[in-house]
Amino acid sequence: MLKSLMVAKAKEELEQELADKEDEKEKYLSEKAPQLQTSGMSFAELQELCRELHAKIDVVDEERYDIEAKVLHNTREIKDLNIKVLDLRGKFKRPTLRRVRVSADAILRSLLGSKHKVSMDLRANLKSVKKEDTEKEKTVEVSDWRKNVEAMSGMEGRKKMFDAAQ
Repeated sequence: MLKSLMVAKAKEELEQELADKEDEKEKYLSEKAPQLQTSGMSFAELQELCRELHAKIDVVDEERYDIEAKVLHNTREIKDLNIKVLDLRGKFKRPTLRRVRVSADAILRSLLGSKHKVSMDLRANLKSVKKEDTEKEKTVEVSDWRKNVEAMSGMEGRKKMFDAAQ
């Protein structure tokens, strides 16, 4: 709804602008080129009028030609400058950025300034993990292996192995 209203308003303004331009054109032409009254003029007067009009047309054509030459010259200059700009962009390659390792203390110093002494030891806040003795794991009860084999033999031994697997 809002979009259609905006489009309608823009269309009205465009039509109004075109009408204003047409009125301006008519006003300019009526000032610069008034209607010719050729009725009642003699042949010599008509010839003189034609000569005056031709002289005015020649002056206007010369001005138009000069303006066109200036416009062409300016467009050539603009194209040349655009080409120069593109050439300059291509000549200077941007250097590849390198990674820089900066400590947390250096970052804080650069952000807060040298007035504040902030030391941030990241390792201090970590949990400490105790290493378990690997020797305890290695010391398994050493017993007579024959007793172990006798206990595992027969159906009871297989039952114990089956229960242990679950």
